Amino acid sequence: MSAMLRLLAWILAVALVLLPVVAVVNGWVAGAQFPLRTLRVQGALQRVDEAKLRATVLPYARRGFFAVQPDRIQAALGALPWVERAEVRKHWPDVLEVRISEHRPFARWGKDRLLSEQGRLFPARGVQVPAGLPLLDGPDARAPEVVALYNQARERLANVGGVRGVALDARGSWSITLANGTEVVLGRNDPDARLQRFAPLLPRLAAQHPGQRLARADLRYTNGFALTWADLPKVPEAAAPLPQPVAASVRNGTTLMEEIA
Repeated sequence: MSAMLRLLAWILAVALVLLPVVAVVNGWVAGAQFPLRTLRVQGALQRVDEAKLRATVLPYARRGFFAVQPDRIQAALGALPWVERAEVRKHWPDVLEVRISEHRPFARWGKDRLLSEQGRLFPARGVQVPAGLPLLDGPDARAPEVVALYNQARERLANVGGVRGVALDARGSWSITLANGTEVVLGRNDPDARLQRFAPLLPRLAAQHPGQRLARADLRYTNGFALTWADLPKVPEAAAPLPQPVAASVRNGTTLMEEIA
């Protein structure tokens, strides 16, 4: 046998061995012969809809053990609301294991997103936003700075009711909104230092303006600050109590008015 024929024989033999393996791995065959029968979900799901999770996985899992591609399932699951990370593994002979890590919301971010405790931004569309979250806003890349100032402000202003939100605008100017709606403008330079000087004065200022609420404090001045006050809504006076109903009776020709107990 010539060298050329021997080479062709070897190539044919290798092809006959490898072709079935490649076919199985790529799902050309054995899709129906090795179906996935069990979906095992790991992780405590509090916000992720388990029905949506199963509906997302099912179209991929129907292809069978060898044909299913975990990375594609992970990408599909990652698009579900509240999913921070998804890990997918398959276990012989018929188990598909899905491990889900949920976002834990720390704050609202801008108009339509949430910020997780891990510092990740994710869409608020399609999720039920928990009540009481602070409202933070700013360039995405500066989210850690916004969170840091919020934590500082929350600590310094705890004695005046706390902080509702912190914002960093496009010009780099900081502002804080207190729990009662007061806007505190800190400007671009040394926001924490300005807040540190101003926070201890707030209770005293409020005591000096009974019947008014501090609507805005502008701290961008070198040697002082500008304050804007608003009148508190007046509480309507309590109406005079109505007289108690009475009943009339006649005794010996005299009309007597007796209060009903």
